[in-house]
Amino acid sequence: MAHDGAQGRVAAAKELPEVYAGIIAARDPLKEVLGATLFTLVELRASYVNGCAFCVDLHSRDALGRGEDARRLFALAAWREAPTLFTEAERAALALVDEVTRIGEHGVSDAVYAAVTAHYTDRETAALIVATGWINLLNRIGVATRMHPPARV
Repeated sequence: MAHDGAQGRVAAAKELPEVYAGIIAARDPLKEVLGATLFTLVELRASYVNGCAFCVDLHSRDALGRGEDARRLFALAAWREAPTLFTEAERAALALVDEVTRIGEHGVSDAVYAAVTAHYTDRETAALIVATGWINLLNRIGVATRMHPPARV
């Protein structure tokens, strides 16, 4: 069996294009609910936590192209230690992203959930949870298949 993915790994998008297309199609409605800035913070934070270099590269380049502050993107890896770079609402969302990404046996704490719902509507809260699950799925595909960022030019 021949593989054309990174380091001999399967290329999921090539092998299951109809499934992969469906996964990618969820992006736009989630981004519409959350807005481009918050959606990017969700994508990047989960990607940092999961160690998905491909997604970190892709989403940070996209954010920089839209004019996002590079300092915020760099500090996202340590957002708890950079309170002046993120709004209270963004910090609540990032705490939720962290807990959903590292869900474990204790789930999402009531305190984190309450902080999110203090800033976001039910629709936005649902979109934050689904967007986090969505990017976690893509991160797992990227890490498992060893997708790497393109080489620097």
